[in-house]
Amino acid sequence: MDDTHIRLAHGNGGSYMRELIETVFARHLSDPLLNVQSDAAQLPVMDGVVMVTTDGFTVQPLEFPGGTIGSLAIHGTVNDLSVSGATPHYLTINAFIEEGFDIAQLERIVISLANAAREAKIHVVAGDTKVVPRGEGGGLYLASTGIGTRPIHLKLGLNYIQPSDVIIVSGPVGDHGIAVMLAREQFGLRGELLSDAANIIPLTQTLVQLSGLRFMRDPTRGGLATVMHEICRATGMEIRLKETAIPVRDQVASVCEMLGYDPMFLASEGRVVAVVDASQAGEALMQLQALPQGRDAAIIGSISAGSEQVILETDLGGERILEELEDDPLPRIC
Repeated sequence: MDDTHIRLAHGNGGSYMRELIETVFARHLSDPLLNVQSDAAQLPVMDGVVMVTTDGFTVQPLEFPGGTIGSLAIHGTVNDLSVSGATPHYLTINAFIEEGFDIAQLERIVISLANAAREAKIHVVAGDTKVVPRGEGGGLYLASTGIGTRPIHLKLGLNYIQPSDVIIVSGPVGDHGIAVMLAREQFGLRGELLSDAANIIPLTQTLVQLSGLRFMRDPTRGGLATVMHEICRATGMEIRLKETAIPVRDQVASVCEMLGYDPMFLASEGRVVAVVDASQAGEALMQLQALPQGRDAAIIGSISAGSEQVILETDLGGERILEELEDDPLPRIC
């Protein structure tokens, strides 16, 4: 009997399922609040506004330079809470595993998930596993729910954005999208670029100390340009970006030039886009650049009353309108 790969019996609620949970999941996700014998976790009373987020992860390949689908599940969930101004506390994880999946690879992914959770200081308190027949899944999918708390006094959101506010990004954009694409070895391309996937708690907790912070978002699917369009739709204002100010790594720019991608639309998984009152933009930039994750932070544009559009001022002195994303240039990126 093959004990190295997932069987349908690993999802039937019996001894195989119990063994899988105990030896792979519970073993590496051990936490005083995790009770694998219970169907629900009891959480302590929390101070502040309780924030909840949920997400799914289907990235391919499952292991890529700079991360795995496991660490990505933690980072993606933690970051969604962080940009809302919350401190992440608790997380649940669901694993949908395809029959025949290599258990050794599953354990590597769970270990990376556990390490990312410890780094983010978030407790994995509950979870579930399901097994789907061979050919009916992509190897492994993960789904998560995160819970955090936000200070009651914090005023943060799209509705607080004002004309003349400034836009800041915490580092180079598009790293995750290109790193995952290169890991697929499509188009005969290979590279050493690492995904930027990481928890952004240090960045967001620094920014929320500023009274002039209006809004934060992590530019994942659809990239920086999609965040800009979200702001435009919500505010009815115009955004002007300076192409020369937007940090893009040379390797990302080269791949985009060869394949016709636009780095403005590529996913990042460890960056923050922040809208800040112009009077505090310099202070916000200085504080971000003082952090290891934010040393390449840059002021990239501004918001003004006007037409609801995103305008990119090019390095040649011209202008072009960044249209909203329609097709997905890199599916299964997160």
